[in-house]
Amino acid sequence: MILKKWDDLPEFMKCDEVKVYYDILSRKKGSLVLKRIFDIVVGVILLILLAIPMLIIALMIKMDSKGPVFYRQERVTRYGKKFRIHKFRTMVNNADKIGSAVTVGGDSRITKVGAKIRDYRLDELPQVFDVLSGDSGIIGTTKKNLDFTRVSLA
Repeated sequence: MILKKWDDLPEFMKCDEVKVYYDILSRKKGSLVLKRIFDIVVGVILLILLAIPMLIIALMIKMDSKGPVFYRQERVTRYGKKFRIHKFRTMVNNADKIGSAVTVGGDSRITKVGAKIRDYRLDELPQVFDVLSGDSGIIGTTKKNLDFTRVSLA
């Protein structure tokens, strides 16, 4: 299902501010279907092209430091559902428990491999899995961008 019916949305989203955007999206159902098809096709192509580089990066992360290869960060979808985005881990394991949630230049928690892959934004490559699962998109309106919980209800 590309777009839920208005009555099926969570109650906190049924407000005038959300209704404006909902009405716009509901007139573009065909475009949303084409966008999802595009996301799947491009996602599969990217996964095929990036599989070997991602495997190499994963091995480098494992050799550089203890802990998982992926870091999962919580995000909120257009329907208020939470999901965890995939990224390559660039910091020591449990870095969020060691220091600030904000990373600053020269942060000692960043691993050697992490510093290199951050420079080229390679830590973002695993997000292709989020595109394929439908939690994110290649371009345009993504579940992340439709985070209606940011709408002011005042």
